[in-house]
Amino acid sequence: MKNNPIKKITIGSRGSDLALWQANFVKEELQKLGATVRIKILKTKGDKIQDLSFDKLEGKGFFTKELEDALLNNEIDLAVHSHKDLPTTSPKGLVIAAVSDREDPSELLLIHPSAVDETQLLSIKKNAVIGTSSARRKSQLLGFRPDVQLTDIRGNVPTRIQKLRDKKYDGIMLAKAGIMRLNLDLSDFLTKDLKPNYFIPAPAQGVLALQIRETDSDLFEFLQPMNNQYVQETIAVERKVLNLLDGGCQLPLGAYCIKENNVFKVWAARADSWNSFPKRIYRESKTTEGLAHELVSSLKAITNKSVFISRDLSETDFIYRALSAHQFSVSAKSLIQISKVRFSSVPQTDWIFFSSRNSVRFFFEQEPIIQPNTKFAVIGKGTESVLREFGKIPHFVGHHVDTLQTAKEFRTILGDESVLFPGAKDSLRSIQKELAFTNHIHEVSVYRTDFNPSQVAAADIYIFTSPSNVESFFTENTLAPDAKVLGMGLSTSRALESHGVKNCIIPVSPDEVGLTEAVFSLPI
Repeated sequence: MKNNPIKKITIGSRGSDLALWQANFVKEELQKLGATVRIKILKTKGDKIQDLSFDKLEGKGFFTKELEDALLNNEIDLAVHSHKDLPTTSPKGLVIAAVSDREDPSELLLIHPSAVDETQLLSIKKNAVIGTSSARRKSQLLGFRPDVQLTDIRGNVPTRIQKLRDKKYDGIMLAKAGIMRLNLDLSDFLTKDLKPNYFIPAPAQGVLALQIRETDSDLFEFLQPMNNQYVQETIAVERKVLNLLDGGCQLPLGAYCIKENNVFKVWAARADSWNSFPKRIYRESKTTEGLAHELVSSLKAITNKSVFISRDLSETDFIYRALSAHQFSVSAKSLIQISKVRFSSVPQTDWIFFSSRNSVRFFFEQEPIIQPNTKFAVIGKGTESVLREFGKIPHFVGHHVDTLQTAKEFRTILGDESVLFPGAKDSLRSIQKELAFTNHIHEVSVYRTDFNPSQVAAADIYIFTSPSNVESFFTENTLAPDAKVLGMGLSTSRALESHGVKNCIIPVSPDEVGLTEAVFSLPI
């Protein structure tokens, strides 16, 4: 390398604003390494055909093939791609020499002000018209909001945003990475940031791929200071999932991998078509070896089972729709009786913290007087949804199944402010105990729970949503030794352990999405 330094590099790029930002970003990094760089703009099939949605374009690589052809024909030295646009196998003679740092891979739902409804999930009005041409986004959106109307949208990022400003849609979906890179002004919209473990992105979303000819070994070495090995390792799992399912951009597949405390964590969502309910699955492993194969095998092996859940459900609830869509038999029944505890007044505090859906309902149904600037905190998406039904927006949402972790996160933003905990009479007070350092904690009982035991039909899978439901279940029922058991959170898991239940599975998030993933992820 020292005897043959790289002097001149021609970058091939598409001509959109985002593609040129990406190419110029790489150009600046290469110039820092001492290279002279120019950019050559090429048009791809995806740029030329604007009247079809992605799933109607034939073949794979319709945003990349022309750039790859230019590499093979020696017209350019380096192609800069959005990694998510690339087929999972490079053409013979080409190689991905480096990948960039990963920009935030979240999805953004941009909502026109006239379509905002904070009482609805995702904060968009009922029957809203949402623009997206991605089969993956369509399937996941319909999973969360089956009422919305989906319409294809094409054009570069600024063009799509202008269409929203012109009210051709109530909302549009875009990758957050592109918005951040272009530094666009979105102040006239409500912006919903959908985290990647909730709304699962495309494999390698937010990452740039630097593609070169396989024979250009000097250029390969020259690019290595720009290569992020952590990103390379995690997106390799995501793209291997895509490869094993033989999919491209049009496949309704999301995959997202991170590495925390030396453990790889992977989420995936796979639908049969854009308008079918996706199967969601979650896996953990200390190594990437075989991880994608295991995940794909689990996705393919999901078969209908009978499920009991200790909660009253309606046919519109996420977990009911998800399991029923894949022919699971669902029996739902709460084994506890909930009754209102009346209160006359509540102290005025800076925060009100709700740890369950019942605490929200029984609190607001009594029409308490609270200050307009009061902030709200909740645990889980389900509790957040009920809070929104009462027209309140949470300032903090705890997503951990371990209440200790939620308490630690909340404590960092609480400071010296006061907080009220409406809850069950004789509750476990898990969060309050962790906040014992402050004198500004107030509590009010808004409901009570009593056992309401009944015989439960045998099932393949049992889901327990609270310690009280566990205790009520075992007054009249037993579990078969081979039954699979899920517990919503650590306190429920401990209650099950006290009844001799070993190997209880806890979902990665304390909500119906987490429970659904846990059911689909069970070994067959």
